Amino acid sequence: MNYLASIGSYAIMIKEVFEKPTKWSIMRSLILKEIDELIFGSLGILIFISFFIGGVVTIQTALNLTNPLLPGHLIGFATRQSVILEFAPTFCSIIMAGKVGSFITSSIGTMRVTEQIDALEVMGVNALNYLVFPKIIALMLYPFLIAISMYVGIFGGWIAGVFGGFSTSADFIEGIQLDFIPFHVTYSFIKTLVFAFILATIPSYHGFFMKGGALEVGKAATTSFVWTSVVIIILNYLLTQLLLG
Repeated sequence: MNYLASIGSYAIMIKEVFEKPTKWSIMRSLILKEIDELIFGSLGILIFISFFIGGVVTIQTALNLTNPLLPGHLIGFATRQSVILEFAPTFCSIIMAGKVGSFITSSIGTMRVTEQIDALEVMGVNALNYLVFPKIIALMLYPFLIAISMYVGIFGGWIAGVFGGFSTSADFIEGIQLDFIPFHVTYSFIKTLVFAFILATIPSYHGFFMKGGALEVGKAATTSFVWTSVVIIILNYLLTQLLLG
């Protein structure tokens, strides 16, 4: 019953986010600030993770393809498929749930604790639109991060395969080009946009409606990370079944 009430509150929050919009002159600066913090601020960690994830996928694939009858280009093929279909959009989104989600919950939760949200509402400002809408718009650029993650992940796989002695450069590149289906990239970007909306709204919900003091801000951040990750994993399954099934 509590879950149903939470879903209802979440739906109402989403509706109110798009009502009574803030002036564009103010909203523009808020959106640019969120893009800087949420998108560009996450670029470094995503590049670092993607590079080594791509390397690990290549090494594990190579170690499992021990049959000499199997062609060498399968290593590059498996790395490309793994990175594009799952590791870049889904694994990175769960990492972002920890980094970006916790940041959003704690920043909005701190505003709730210090009564800044109450002050906005007293001034007649739609606090949900003011705080949440810029985050939703900023995270619509999230596919840009995932595109970089795909490239860096495959590059990390090439580095690990060639310099680790698991594959030749020609075989790996042939595998990357083998049977490429452009819709797989489209599928990943569709997932990424859905995950971006979840990353913006669920942490905002937990921050905006939290009660208590400074200790509860930390608890709300942890709860938002858990629920954001759970929703991302469930939606990943549903979208995969819908788009590729």
